[in-house]
Amino acid sequence: MALTLGMITFDTTDPKPLAAWWAKHTAGTVEEENDGWFCIVGLPKSPQKLAFQKIDDPTPGKNRIHLDLLCDNLDEEMNQLTSDGATVVGQHELNGGFRWVTLADPDGNQFCISGPEV
Repeated sequence: MALTLGMITFDTTDPKPLAAWWAKHTAGTVEEENDGWFCIVGLPKSPQKLAFQKIDDPTPGKNRIHLDLLCDNLDEEMNQLTSDGATVVGQHELNGGFRWVTLADPDGNQFCISGPEV
């Protein structure tokens, strides 16, 4: 028996706007809103989904699991994300020139973006 990934779930005090934010930036679709307590975002070309569940008291501090997302143009994507409410946590580069940026979404959940070469 083996586990398979069903969805990645974010805890948040306000699921609907956070689900809409992630749907916009992943070209996804908010598939379910469940009266605003549990929202599901379907991702294009992926069986996995992102979920956003309402909780009263989110865990403080850095999240221990994060998304690593790919994009075609790192600088353009970083600018778009920050203009829509993300904040830059850090910019990184390896000696070989590989770059990635750690950001936080409007709810403070950290994630990384990099160019297409992983």
